[in-house]
Amino acid sequence: MKILLPPSETKRPGGSGAPMDLGRLALPALTPQREEAVARLTALAADPGEMARVLRLTPRQAEDAEPNARVRTSPTMPAMDRFTGVLYDALDARGLPERARAWLADHVLIQTALLGPVGAADPLPAFRLSAGHRLPGLPPAKHHWAHAASGALRDLPGPVVDLRSEAYRDLAPVPAGAEQTFVRVVEEGPGGAVRALNHFNKKTKGLFVRALAEKAARVGTLAELVAWGAEHGFALRPGAPGETLLVAGGAEASPIRGGAGASPLAPAGP
Repeated sequence: MKILLPPSETKRPGGSGAPMDLGRLALPALTPQREEAVARLTALAADPGEMARVLRLTPRQAEDAEPNARVRTSPTMPAMDRFTGVLYDALDARGLPERARAWLADHVLIQTALLGPVGAADPLPAFRLSAGHRLPGLPPAKHHWAHAASGALRDLPGPVVDLRSEAYRDLAPVPAGAEQTFVRVVEEGPGGAVRALNHFNKKTKGLFVRALAEKAARVGTLAELVAWGAEHGFALRPGAPGETLLVAGGAEASPIRGGAGASPLAPAGP
């Protein structure tokens, strides 16, 4: 199983690792795209005023973006520790034992706008760049990343559980034909009606992945993921084709339909 997570605008500063080596990140087929993006970002960051204009930064955000000029030389830390914010605070990778951190390293990729999908344990510097930003000299982020990143994801061991936001899904679509599901976090109301969540969407995703890591979950199919969730307080239910609903607050997952071993989750469309 591979889990795809979104990044966060906020990041922990500093680090004690050696500077980033693009050739040693997960999915090395993306090294050419990464080299281009890093080169364009550092060139832009040489002019802080222009960087603030192009990236549409407030004065406070411009301060957070100062590390962009040093992404090749600044110290690093594992991606799972670099990102902060609601999802990553709930995940709290730094508070996990080594066995759980090793599980994250093996099973989680984090989507970024600068480097594409990276491994949870990949050493990253601090930087600021979002999916909606376009670096001078490059096409829009979707066009820069989508084809190459989708190809790089083609050989991931399934199932692929996509917890990214819509904008970051567009940067690296999971190839059609892979066993995959896109997860939407919802709240169940009276009569079984569900509604999407915002803040608790991110928190629930973080808690879900933390639980998987703490238990070192062994999941080989989407049906097994649903069964695992039911055993550990996470209700996973069929949504639209190719989607799964993760019900915040926990509940019993819906029964598997179609007989023993059948997946309750609709396969992703083309």
